Amino acid sequence: MRNLPLRTITPALLAVLAVLACSSAGQRPVNASPTPASAPATTAPASGSSPASGYPAATPATPSSAAVEQGEVAAIARAKADSLRHPYTPADINFMTHMIGHHAQAIVMARWAPTHGASASLQTLAGRIINAQQDEINIMQTWLRDRQLPVPEAKPMGMSMTMNGMQHEMLMPGMLTDQQMKELDQARGPDFDRLFLKYMIQHHSGALTMVKDLFSSYGAGLDDTVFKFASDVNVDQTTEIARMQKMLASLVLGIPSQ
Repeated sequence: MRNLPLRTITPALLAVLAVLACSSAGQRPVNASPTPASAPATTAPASGSSPASGYPAATPATPSSAAVEQGEVAAIARAKADSLRHPYTPADINFMTHMIGHHAQAIVMARWAPTHGASASLQTLAGRIINAQQDEINIMQTWLRDRQLPVPEAKPMGMSMTMNGMQHEMLMPGMLTDQQMKELDQARGPDFDRLFLKYMIQHHSGALTMVKDLFSSYGAGLDDTVFKFASDVNVDQTTEIARMQKMLASLVLGIPSQ
């Protein structure tokens, strides 16, 4: 074979190499395409995460259930401590203390109804008074006891006062005197009904005066128990006064009660 000059071979060789390079580029395998090493596997964003970043969205920290329970227990303890120290006043103490004796006298009066020939309607009223005021005496005694205050017995008594070095007992508003109690105890039948209604209206009206005095005292009546109890006394005994006035009118004047 005859040798070709070098300058003739070089252009031809370059042309062949160029064709081979283009052919190799067009036949690159599909699975050889580069995959960025840092790209994460495609997954659905977790609940509460940001779709754009894949990281959890910023949300306020939620305290654990144990922490919540501890907080509630502490709050209850603080509330109980506050209720024992504040906001009851001397007026609250006097009201809860003296209303016990006031209620006790009403119960004594009402218990005479079955043994003194009272009418059926009056005995029903008397039974209602006994049940309600016994429950309220328990409320007042518990309130005083929880605050480590003196707890009087449920006996008809007034307010003890010292004047000129001597101890005196002053009746609370509406309470019957010894003479009035004797008069009621001696009555029978319709006379008992009449006196009972007359004196129990007087007695209930005195309780309303005590409630009014409580709420007119600065800072008094703010304790939850005292406020609810005094409000109930005001409503219940106002209602009973109206009922007894109708019963008394029916008895004395012969006006039918509704």
